[in-house]
Amino acid sequence: MSDTDIHNWIRKQVANNDVVLFMKGNRKFPQCGFSGQVIQVLDHLGVEYQDINVLEDMSIRDGIKSFTNWPTVPQLYVKGEFVGGCDIIREMFQEGELHQLMEQKEIPHHKRTAVV
Repeated sequence: MSDTDIHNWIRKQVANNDVVLFMKGNRKFPQCGFSGQVIQVLDHLGVEYQDINVLEDMSIRDGIKSFTNWPTVPQLYVKGEFVGGCDIIREMFQEGELHQLMEQKEIPHHKRTAVV
């Protein structure tokens, strides 16, 4: 697939799903610790999301990085917007900002705070 084709495919996934997580592995079997951490946060909040395993297709793995100009995976998108990777998601969760984002974007979730 060309860069344009893969970017169009990514754009379609992000547009057609309220919350999308591009990750290594899947929600039942994450294949890196960073992906696993983001899954834990989303699951703790009870957020429904589409998980896309970048390890299944090199064009997706490379394409998602060039799509956002972000060098690492996982990458989280909410209502079409790139939110960030593991460190950003974890920090937003701990500060209550991820909960606020879900409320602003009208994403159903549990009103839970970070576990201390």
